[in-house]
Amino acid sequence: MAASSRKSQKKSSKDGPKFNKASKKQFKNSKKQINDAVEAQALALPPDDDVPVFPRGGGHSLTQRERDEIHAEVDAEFEAAERGLHKKNKKKKKTERKANETVDDLGSLFGDGISGKLPRYANKITLKNISAGMKLWGVVAEVNEKDLVICLPGGLRGLARAADALDPILDNEIEANEDNLLPTIFHVGQLVSCIVLQLDDDKKEIGKRKIWLSLRLSLLYKGLSLENVQEGMVLTAYVKSIEDHGYILHFGLPSFTGFLPRNNLAENSGIDVKPGLLLQGVVRSIDRTRKVVYLSSDPDTVSKCVTKDLKGISIDLLVPGMMVSARVQSILENGVMLSFLTYFTGTVDIFHLQNTFPTTNWKNDYNQHKKVNARILFVDPTSRAVGLTLNPYLLHNRAPPSHVKVGDIYDQSKVVRVDRGLGLLLDIPSTPVSTPAYVTISDVAEEEVRKLEKKYKEGSCVRVRILGFRHLEGLATGILKASAFEGLVFTHSDVKPGMVVKGKVIAVDSFGAIVQFPGGVKALCPLPHMSEFEIVKPGKKFKVGAELVFRVLGVKSKRITVTHKKTLVKSKLAILSSYAEATDGLITHGWITKIEKHGCFVRFYNGVQGFAPRSELGLDPGCEPSSMYHVGQVVKCRIMSSIPASRRINLSFMMKPTRVSEDDLVKLGSLVSGVVDVVTPNAVVVYVIAKGYSKGTIPTEHLADHLEHATVMKSVIKPGYEFDQLLVLDNESSNLLLSAKYSLINSAQQLPSDASHIHPNSVVHGYVCNIIETGCFVRFLGRLTGFAPRSKAVDGQRADLSKTYYVGQSVRSNVLDVNSETGRITLSLKQSCCSSTDASFMQEYFLLEEKIAMLQSSKHNGSELKWVEGFIIGSVIEGKVHESNDFGVVVSFEKHSDVYGFITHHQLAGATVETGSVIQAAILDVAKAECLVDLSLKTVFIDRFREANSNRQAQKKKRKREASKDLEVHQTVNAIVEIVKENYLVLSLPEYNYSIGYACVSDYNTQKFPQKQFLNGQSVIATVMALPSPSTAGRLLLLLKAISETETSSSKRAKKKSSYDVGSLVQAEITEIKPLELRLKFGIGFHGRIHITEVNDDKSNVVENLFSNFKIGQTVTARIIAKSNKPDMKKSFLWELSVKPSMLTVSEIGSKLLFEECDVSIGQHVTGYVYKVDNEWASLTISRHLKAQLFILDSACEPSELQEFQRRFHIGKAVTGHVLSINKEKKLLRLVLRPFQDGISDKTVDISNDNMHTFIHEGDIVGGRISKILSGVGGLVVQIGPHLYGRVHFTELKNICVSDPLSGYHEGQFVKCKVLEISRTVRGTLHVELSLRLSLDGMSSTNSSDLSTDADTPGKHLEKIEDLSPNMIVQGYVKNVTSKGCFIMLSRKLDAKVLLSNLSDGYVESPEKEFPIGKLVAGRVLSVEPLSKRVEVTLKTSDSRTASQSEINNLSNLHVGDIVIGQIKRVESYGLFITIENTNLVGLCHVSELSEDHVDNIETIFRAGEKVKAKILKVDKEKRRISLGMKSSYFKNDADNLQMSSEEESDEAIEEVGSYNRSSLLENSSVAVQDIDMESEDGGSLVLAQIQSRASVPPLEVNLDDEQPDMDNGISQNQGHTDEAKTIDEKNNRHAKKKEKEEREQEIRAAEERLLEKDAPRTPDEFERLVRSSPNSSFVWIKYMAFMLSMADVEKARSIAERALQTINIREENEKLNIWVAYFNLENEYGNPPEEAVVKVFQRALQYCDPKKVHLALLGLYERTEQNKLADELLYKMIKKFKHSCKVWLRRVQRLLKQQQEGVQAVVQRALLSLPRHKHIKFISQTAILEFKNGVADRGRSMFEGILHEYPKRTDLWSIYLDQEIRLGDVDLIRGLFERAISLSLPPKKMKFLFKKYLEYEKSLGEEERIEYVKQKAMEYVESTLA
Repeated sequence: MAASSRKSQKKSSKDGPKFNKASKKQFKNSKKQINDAVEAQALALPPDDDVPVFPRGGGHSLTQRERDEIHAEVDAEFEAAERGLHKKNKKKKKTERKANETVDDLGSLFGDGISGKLPRYANKITLKNISAGMKLWGVVAEVNEKDLVICLPGGLRGLARAADALDPILDNEIEANEDNLLPTIFHVGQLVSCIVLQLDDDKKEIGKRKIWLSLRLSLLYKGLSLENVQEGMVLTAYVKSIEDHGYILHFGLPSFTGFLPRNNLAENSGIDVKPGLLLQGVVRSIDRTRKVVYLSSDPDTVSKCVTKDLKGISIDLLVPGMMVSARVQSILENGVMLSFLTYFTGTVDIFHLQNTFPTTNWKNDYNQHKKVNARILFVDPTSRAVGLTLNPYLLHNRAPPSHVKVGDIYDQSKVVRVDRGLGLLLDIPSTPVSTPAYVTISDVAEEEVRKLEKKYKEGSCVRVRILGFRHLEGLATGILKASAFEGLVFTHSDVKPGMVVKGKVIAVDSFGAIVQFPGGVKALCPLPHMSEFEIVKPGKKFKVGAELVFRVLGVKSKRITVTHKKTLVKSKLAILSSYAEATDGLITHGWITKIEKHGCFVRFYNGVQGFAPRSELGLDPGCEPSSMYHVGQVVKCRIMSSIPASRRINLSFMMKPTRVSEDDLVKLGSLVSGVVDVVTPNAVVVYVIAKGYSKGTIPTEHLADHLEHATVMKSVIKPGYEFDQLLVLDNESSNLLLSAKYSLINSAQQLPSDASHIHPNSVVHGYVCNIIETGCFVRFLGRLTGFAPRSKAVDGQRADLSKTYYVGQSVRSNVLDVNSETGRITLSLKQSCCSSTDASFMQEYFLLEEKIAMLQSSKHNGSELKWVEGFIIGSVIEGKVHESNDFGVVVSFEKHSDVYGFITHHQLAGATVETGSVIQAAILDVAKAECLVDLSLKTVFIDRFREANSNRQAQKKKRKREASKDLEVHQTVNAIVEIVKENYLVLSLPEYNYSIGYACVSDYNTQKFPQKQFLNGQSVIATVMALPSPSTAGRLLLLLKAISETETSSSKRAKKKSSYDVGSLVQAEITEIKPLELRLKFGIGFHGRIHITEVNDDKSNVVENLFSNFKIGQTVTARIIAKSNKPDMKKSFLWELSVKPSMLTVSEIGSKLLFEECDVSIGQHVTGYVYKVDNEWASLTISRHLKAQLFILDSACEPSELQEFQRRFHIGKAVTGHVLSINKEKKLLRLVLRPFQDGISDKTVDISNDNMHTFIHEGDIVGGRISKILSGVGGLVVQIGPHLYGRVHFTELKNICVSDPLSGYHEGQFVKCKVLEISRTVRGTLHVELSLRLSLDGMSSTNSSDLSTDADTPGKHLEKIEDLSPNMIVQGYVKNVTSKGCFIMLSRKLDAKVLLSNLSDGYVESPEKEFPIGKLVAGRVLSVEPLSKRVEVTLKTSDSRTASQSEINNLSNLHVGDIVIGQIKRVESYGLFITIENTNLVGLCHVSELSEDHVDNIETIFRAGEKVKAKILKVDKEKRRISLGMKSSYFKNDADNLQMSSEEESDEAIEEVGSYNRSSLLENSSVAVQDIDMESEDGGSLVLAQIQSRASVPPLEVNLDDEQPDMDNGISQNQGHTDEAKTIDEKNNRHAKKKEKEEREQEIRAAEERLLEKDAPRTPDEFERLVRSSPNSSFVWIKYMAFMLSMADVEKARSIAERALQTINIREENEKLNIWVAYFNLENEYGNPPEEAVVKVFQRALQYCDPKKVHLALLGLYERTEQNKLADELLYKMIKKFKHSCKVWLRRVQRLLKQQQEGVQAVVQRALLSLPRHKHIKFISQTAILEFKNGVADRGRSMFEGILHEYPKRTDLWSIYLDQEIRLGDVDLIRGLFERAISLSLPPKKMKFLFKKYLEYEKSLGEEERIEYVKQKAMEYVESTLA
């Protein structure tokens, strides 16, 4: 590029633009966006005010001095870039600066130039000069769910949120449930126009600032109107909706829309058109009338369209992407300047030229005035700078392709151009076409490059690596540095899991360290991965700047995680980074993430995770995983198995799997022996005596069935102890899991190891392995586990299972269910079904106790257990009483000093023993471990032993054998409790020579249950389970019945159950009473139910509550009739029982029990009971297996009963009905309550629908529900069955013809119908005609009052044409209206025709409007044709149809003064044309004759078609003209004739309502218009009477203030005293006038109130007549508004207020103000929002009325409604606006005093400064009154004293002062004030006033002395005056 001179300037002006200091830094040697390196400093934008309107030729608004200073700054920066130039001498540098100028490739946005004529550099967009409001062209780079990433000019990237990507107007069109909307509308590579919304805060680093964009067309096309749109213009639009023939488009502007025909959309584009899609199109035509632009979207046409020159186009209409025809204006240093569209200039930078590889001689290609096509790249409205592009791809309206990837290396890249001091342009040999790339000077080499042009020559080849890509320019960014080619990691895509890389620590925090790779990619090293062991202070090991070696753990998106654990970094094992790579046998490194009891979780690379079970951890027996491993530890793992689909990997920490031959393998459930090796806290480790195994583990809880024995056993076991029998529970690894539980060892053969071994209803031993809130897990062998739900775990409802069972507990479980598919086993642990059937639990207890005793004595070589030989149970021993205590007697033995005996009080048998005495006692129990012997002194035991001892030894042995023969196993015996131990009972058997037995108080499953309490001497029943033998420790073992409860042996249980069968009689106990069944229990654990239909035989006698005679606990005799197929959830299977008398008495019931079929017939009378009810159906049970349904409409015909359907048919209710249909498959009936008629006529219809039969007859009364209300005169569709509907004709809705027969009906309403007719259509569907008329037979009801009202109505319902005759009066509804007349419906089958000429006596202008469909009309029959069924009717009201035309048009029948009724024919501005009734004559009522008041707008008061009353004023027979008058004064003599019939009431004339004082309407109410009671006292509908005209009465003023101070009257009454010069006559005249006015107002007010109370209007028509007669009366208008509000029609009330404001004469200002005030109140109550609505009305009112009055009215509203904040704000404004108004200041004072606020004195001072002097007295006096009333009385006194001091002769002030004091009531003070007043020297008249007031006060007190005193004072004054 050519160089030019530069000027040096050392200092910059303070006034010039300032530069960002960051821009002066040297180029950073780091990876940045290309604009940071290629582009130089961007200058600040000028303010808007300094920008010229049309900057022709690229000129700008800066001065020459400012430009020079700016370029000096730019030159200074480039001096820093050219580092070699600093070493030269100053003189040479200065010369060089002048001769050679470095090219500024950045440019600016305001075209800075040397001379001001042409800019030097092309406009460029950088992060430093981009600003909000710029319009840019961009390419969509990423489409995310919530935003778009857009590549902008200059390599910038912007973000557009989803909300900013589309205009909000499309929200309704686009489907709301489309969460991922953006990808359906935008795609990568799409060119879009956008506008900058905002930039991130400037405080952030410049390189990281975000640009927020908007793609909304409403912003891009802002200012575009339909006038600017021309054919051939290219526009972008949204697809708003898809229509049949095309697409409706939206441009983001409300002024016009677009349309794109389907045939003009490129079919081969493959675009899926959806609402919201952005489309570009060429304007084909414009419909300016409809404001529609028609487009064509052919891509070729769109890409070739050039924008034409537009007159007066502004820069706001320039949109990025617009193609324009341009001309080269000049060549710039780094681009070209073009002129386009006549007015505009733009620049093209060097990267947007036509040639994508511009060489050094690129300027030769652009001669001046050369014509080119260009597209707008960006527009800055602020600086008016425009950027253009000549890129060939962009000119064809598509983004340049990208053929390179970031990180690619190209060795043979050709240097195309060298930009001195800036960089290189390269030609990269990519495929299929080469790609331009630019390398900035900072990325050329590691060291400083001083002379770039010398090192790199054009045409030479270099090796380059791709650094980035600028999508809009199609330009790649490259780097030539050697370091860029060395590193493995250059971009995020180069990073792979498991890769070892070097990294530099750039930050250390509490969560870890941030590491940067040589290529610039950053990664996180989490804190646990910074070292093999836990690091407390990570900053000590990881120093910022340190270079370390890491291994990549995972790569997710652009987030990279690395580790510095030494083992992982140096690992040579395979890397596991996906589940697919997990092959069996693979050995790799991982790290532990979680440790649990059952194993460890291990994490590998890229998030892969596996699990190592406890058996594969290599743990020592009895060792816990947490003691050997820790979280974060690196471990070597072996993959045992993996399932990639379910992401599961099973691991082992043992590298070599233990291989045991099948012969050596110990099978599950086998018994082994073992020797104790070591005792750990939680287990006992033993050497297993078996092949292939060395060790096994016995958990503590598996040492015994009893928990306390297991704990003691572990404490006494020593290494070397040998277990004879151990059960192998699990053999997964070399470490066996063993159990010493006696219950499991005993049942080893029966224990299952697989689900197939388990059978339902079997009882299996197991142990609890886990307890959760919802149940218990029971394990058997191996991993076979069953689950006992909470409801099946215990018999009762226990809250906490953890308190009922413990982990490891031995249990007996009953198998309920085995699911073969899932392998799930459901168990029951209830004692009732799992109790012991043998003495194993007790046997283990005594054997283990003996074993513990032996272990405890083993250290003494077993010598201590020799004493047991001398203590045999049942023998008698001699001992010495050691001591006696509260619990019993302690006995010691001479030979065994360590053994003690104990005799309880119960065993003393009443004997008294003394300490030291020798006794003989029988041994009952021996506790070997405690060395304790239980003794008894009972003679039965001692005698038994002595008797046996007296015989010979042989005989003794024989006796023992005989005794043992007496007792048999499973024999039930009676026993006595002798001793109660903690876990067992010592019993005696009296029937068997008092043999001693032992019974356990608990069982396997009830060890933690609260045990039953036993008492000494208590009798119990027990079963013999084991006779004395060594296996029972020589004891007789019994099983209490309380433990086994109802259980016996399995054979006995089977035998017992088989005794119950269907047909058996049982005695059952009632356990629960439900609405429809009884629950019972019988036998041993059997449960049953009695259905409600199995109680009573008598079907005719239906009892409502059949179970009332039964009680819980009652025992009944019932017969089993069936066994239920489905199990009950709580009590296994339920038996079906019956207590019917017929069932109990019959002997053979087999045949009766088979009665389960549906042996019912249609029409049969059946009874059922409701078990379910919903909105439509009631479900009944007829028998145990037969159900029925009752539809709601079949349950009654009265609407009130149908409404209460669910309440009437409650659950358990007995219902009797008739069978309507039978579904034998479902055993389901359909019932109806009404009986069928015996004789089924030919009109009976049988409808089969889903096997449901419906029988309908003509004349039936049925219940119905309105399904649909048809429009017009269609009538109703009424549902009368589940799938059956009928139609009610329009004439069948009411008994008589009424104006709106559909009123009162709504969808879903229940109605009573009569079937009139049943027929079938051609298609076979059923057509039912119904009627709702109550006058029909059978339709009357007791609670209906309609018949009574309609009884007197004349005329009958017409059904046949024979019922009609000529001249008959008929009524009907308009059915259809045509241009020739109309048709009316007379009845369901009769229609009549009315010709146009017979519609009315007068002219009908619009029949459709005057006779709408559905209107009720009355007419006279003209002709009847029975054969053709044609009826003709006339609606004319004239008596004779043949009346002559001369009679109708005869003027002689009319006379001046006649009162006539007529109909308004036409409304003109000058009057009304009225057709006189019963004639064809039309008269004119001039506008001056309409009302006493002036009528401004006649059209708003009268409408064509209305009936009015008028008086004939003049009849001109020659000209045939009639003059009419409608003034109210014309009818005052006819008041007596105004009573009309109800039919003519709507036609009566309403007289004018006079003016009224509206203060009662406007004050003291929140909404004034609501407070008007529109009802009269008696509630009757009164006929409106004539209201006296008030035309001569002037309108009254409305008191707008809420509360005026009382002194107003005082001042006005006493104003006569203020001016002494006025004569007494003038004052008298004034008082007289005032009094007269007040009296007149009172009379008028009373008259109006009286009239309105009597004749209050009750319909809108009456109000219309009222306001027409008194259009200027605000009182009437406000009444009308209140009436509409009472009807809840707020909008109508508003419209009435608007009408009133237009109608009331402009001179009646007070009347208008009253309406405004009412309008305020209306909006305050109903506005939305109220505050804004009131303010809008207030602003309007200010334009028409006195502003002060309007302000005061609004203030009153705010104060009434307690809107204090708004009131204060308004009052503050009023004080400023009306500062000369005394009333406003007084309102301020009054408000402060009412709210008890401070600052009254300050307001008074401000008011006195603002008010005119002549208002001071009034203000001060009224303020003083307010102080007396609401404030401080002393302040009021001081004010009065102040003004009386200045004006002592103002008696009016004295009077007010005295009145206030009198009100307070301080007598002394008042009298003192009177004395002061009468001592003044005033004129006699004023003194008379004071004396009179003084005398009245004293008279009110009633003190005669004081009265005389005042009279004396008055006499003295008179005498002194006369003297």
